[in-house]
Amino acid sequence: MQSSSDSSTFKLDQRVHSTNDPRRIGTVKYIGPVEGHPGTWVGVDWDNGEAKHDGSLNGVRYFEARSQLSGSFVRAQNLTAGISFIEALYIRYRDQPTQEDEDEMYVLSASNKRVSVQLVGKEKIQDKLSRLEELTGASLSYLGVSNPGSPNEIRNIVPNLKQLDLTGNLLSEWKDVGIICEQLPSLAALNLSNNSMSHEIVGLPLLKSIHILVLNNTGINWTQIEVLKDLLPVIEELHLMGNGINAIKTASSSIVHGFDSLRLLNLEENCIAEWNEIVKLSQLRSLEELHLNKNNLNHIFYPDHDTIDKLVGGDESHDQSCIPFQNLRCLLLGGNNIDDLASVDSLNSFPKLIDIRLSENPIADPGRGGIPRFVLVARLAKVEILNGSEVSTRERKESEIRYVRLVMSKLHGNPDEIKQHPRFVELKNFHGIEDERSSVGTTGPQKMASGLLSVTLKSVAPSIGEKPPLTKKLPAATTIGKLKILCETFFKLGSIRPKLFLQEEGSPLPILLDDEMATLMDVGIGNESTVLVDEES
Repeated sequence: MQSSSDSSTFKLDQRVHSTNDPRRIGTVKYIGPVEGHPGTWVGVDWDNGEAKHDGSLNGVRYFEARSQLSGSFVRAQNLTAGISFIEALYIRYRDQPTQEDEDEMYVLSASNKRVSVQLVGKEKIQDKLSRLEELTGASLSYLGVSNPGSPNEIRNIVPNLKQLDLTGNLLSEWKDVGIICEQLPSLAALNLSNNSMSHEIVGLPLLKSIHILVLNNTGINWTQIEVLKDLLPVIEELHLMGNGINAIKTASSSIVHGFDSLRLLNLEENCIAEWNEIVKLSQLRSLEELHLNKNNLNHIFYPDHDTIDKLVGGDESHDQSCIPFQNLRCLLLGGNNIDDLASVDSLNSFPKLIDIRLSENPIADPGRGGIPRFVLVARLAKVEILNGSEVSTRERKESEIRYVRLVMSKLHGNPDEIKQHPRFVELKNFHGIEDERSSVGTTGPQKMASGLLSVTLKSVAPSIGEKPPLTKKLPAATTIGKLKILCETFFKLGSIRPKLFLQEEGSPLPILLDDEMATLMDVGIGNESTVLVDEES
């Protein structure tokens, strides 16, 4: 890669990278002398925040860095101003093979030595890659691309590109992106992640072939997206992760219009806290997938037309025939702050929603007072995929029955509890579950037997050793504290204090059972459940 030893090569707000590390990228914020140090210096604010100061040195302020330790002064010869698109293409596909290519050309022997694979040798790969006009996909990530190069150069050398990855380069001007795209008429997927793009979108033509656009960590906001949408007539996927977006700010309306082909919108790892901001997306007719993991949402609801009317106010109207989120089938909400059952229940109102992620929210974490997976399955009538795991027909049936019995155990002496369970009556009738009532002359032991659960206890404690699982019939009212005592007896634990976990179908991790006063029913242990018996560390 080319480097420069002349500080005049650089200008303020220019994107640069370290000569020896193309992944160390920053923005030029100062060019000039530094008191006490001879010569001209370039002040850089580094993207990764790993540097020496905040733009001041020995009490003198030279520039404002983004954080206290993201700035440093560098000699010009240690910085690179970037290379052209075609130069990067030659580095990646015509020079010596990259480590990625090397990995494809070798396998490891039993002695961990690399052995060349004859079927896909270096010569064959290099011969294929030398015919650049045949390339349909190219990855030029972290190569220091800063400009499109000479006119028509890209068109002449790689005319058939359909997928292009420009992640982590030095591009910042939209007009340069436009020049690249104009020369690639078949380009359908473009990744510009980790390029710090200008807030002024100028010189960008109509991108009439782009179906997938990835703008993760580019600093873009929704105001710019409103400009881009008119230039993306066939966009199907738009990825906007990690941009600090906290509001959906539209140009002339409170509701987002357009994006007629948009099927997937990825807003993960942003700063959206109010669900009303997301409601602004409810009129996107083609939207099927909405990714909102790792935002700051604490409550969600399904917007009816009255809600949307209030949102838009009296100054504008919306299409009453358009059902909110009418085609949304996948909603990812993991890693937010949702902690109420009303939010969970509202998901039933989305017409086609079947794929839901709620993991890493308080409401879905029993350790933080949330509800276990089987309750989520039972409350969500249409969910087919929950937290990335398929909900089988068997799991749904068992979850719903366990849920009904759990609610029934809470209704005794507390009839208002039913208000918290909108699906209870429906599920109770569907599964034909009758109220527990004892007939005249029923004895205590017979009544208790009606609530017996078959529970498998499986030892996983290292010091206990390998022991066969035990299946026991236990009353549903057995407390976790009592179960621990029983485990000490069953497995002859002696001084070892057991630690119990509930292993649920579909859950990646078992659930810790640490409330010794809670009953088996309270924590979701149903018939044929499995409890793992570990030991206190």
